[in-house]
Amino acid sequence: MANEKFSLEYQSGKAAFERGEYRASIEHLTTARNLVNLSSRLGGEVQMWLVMAYEAAGQKAEAIALCQQLTSHPDLDTSKQGKDLLYILQAPQLTRPAEWMTNIPDLGAIAESDDRESYVYRSFSDRKQPSLGLVPEPLDPAEINTKDNQFVWLAVGLVSLTLGGLIWFGL
Repeated sequence: MANEKFSLEYQSGKAAFERGEYRASIEHLTTARNLVNLSSRLGGEVQMWLVMAYEAAGQKAEAIALCQQLTSHPDLDTSKQGKDLLYILQAPQLTRPAEWMTNIPDLGAIAESDDRESYVYRSFSDRKQPSLGLVPEPLDPAEINTKDNQFVWLAVGLVSLTLGGLIWFGL
């Protein structure tokens, strides 16, 4: 009976995590954690999922604390994964330049009486595209050289001579 409850809670926790429901995932995985031997391989798996759920839910301190416990787990794979994950969790956050980010308009701020589609269309169509300074100058048709420079006839002649030579020498 306890094994079935563990399995149900563990699978529910993983499914909730994959759907992006991190708080529900934490609840299910915590319940599953209380029903399993923590020093077993399966207990390590549950705790690793719990670390990821904590991190995804913004509970970084809890994620780091649990991950530090996992670095001394009896299962070698779990211990190694815990060390690797702890290294990632404790890494400094890099700042991204503002021009790398895209601002997405908050459509929830629009009143229900407004037309949402026209708002989205306006916000993207009115946005000015960045200029790279590569705007070509307009060409004057009088400046274009339209004289035949005989290059095509030279190329046809060279190809004909090459093919004729290959046929003549039987290669």
